[in-house]
Amino acid sequence: MSQYPAADNQQAKGHSLARGLAFFSLALGAAQLLAPRTVARMSGLRVSPSLVRLYGLREIACGIGILSSRDPSPYLMARIGGDALDLMTVATAPRERRQGAHTRALGALLNVAGVTALDARAVTSLSDDRARQRSERSEHYAQLYLDRTGFPRPADEMRGAARSDGNGA
Repeated sequence: MSQYPAADNQQAKGHSLARGLAFFSLALGAAQLLAPRTVARMSGLRVSPSLVRLYGLREIACGIGILSSRDPSPYLMARIGGDALDLMTVATAPRERRQGAHTRALGALLNVAGVTALDARAVTSLSDDRARQRSERSEHYAQLYLDRTGFPRPADEMRGAARSDGNGA
């Protein structure tokens, strides 16, 4: 993955979590798109099927973005924004009148909060990996140029060269 081996293991963990969240997004989005009433009922909510379908499209778009991007962080951030929207929807939407609707809504709220924490962890892990890579890359180039002075010849040979060139000697 990286030319800097220390970053490979951490980077693999961050990308692995992101991939898992992408597949979760695709599965949840497909369920929301294909069976919006069932998803709403399982969540204990009375919401418009069109709204659930829109949320499903958002999930699918984020999942595809995570899987197809070299840097999945923006799509993970979009998932976090979507999770905030989901949390607000679950918290404020009217409940079904059936028995256990409040319990299902609370379960949905806890599930969304848990997935939000995973999304945040994936973003943090990937940003830590990028910072570590930048640091290692900077150190690598600093070592390459450590013995260079910027002068065409060693400093001892250059000493006094400007004075001798200016006098025509």
